[in-house]
Amino acid sequence: MATVAAAAAVTLGLAGCGSDDSSDTAATSTSAVASSAAASSTAAASSSQAGAAAAAAPTPAELQATLDKLADPATPTAEKTALIVDGEQRAAAIDQLTQALAGYGKLTFQVSDVTVAGTTATGQTVINSPNGAAPATPLTWENVDGSWKLSDATACTLLGFAMIPCT
Repeated sequence: MATVAAAAAVTLGLAGCGSDDSSDTAATSTSAVASSAAASSTAAASSSQAGAAAAAAPTPAELQATLDKLADPATPTAEKTALIVDGEQRAAAIDQLTQALAGYGKLTFQVSDVTVAGTTATGQTVINSPNGAAPATPLTWENVDGSWKLSDATACTLLGFAMIPCT
C-alpha cells in the first residue's frame, strides 16, 4: 500500500509541475503512465502474494496435530524437535517433557480461531489434561519451507507449563 501511495504522489506531483510546452506535457504524461503502471503492477503482486498466503493457511487440525505429536510419549525426540523452529536446541528439554508426560496421563489439544500474518499463524489453544482444561492460550506456529512448526516461544511456553526451563 505504501508503494502505491508513493507512486500516486509522484504521479500527481509530476502532473502538477508541467509547463505549457507540449514536449514537457508528453514527458509528464509518459512518466505518469509509467508510474501508474508500476503502481498497478505492485498492487497486483501484493494481491497475489496475499492470495497465496491465504491459500496456504493451516487448518486448526493441522496445527493441533503438531501438539498431539509433541505430547505423545511414544514419539521419538528427533521427530519432536522437527516440529519446532530450531527444535534441536530444545532436545534435552523435550526429553524431560516426554518423561514427565509418560507418567502424567494424556494431554489433548483443541486449536481454534487460527489467524495468519505473513508466515506466522496463531491459534487459540485449549489444553486438556487429566486435571482439567486450561483457558485458551494463543500459541504460534511459523511456516518454514512449507511446514507449519511451533515457534520457539510457543515451545518454551509449553515447556514452562511443565516447569521445564527453556535454556
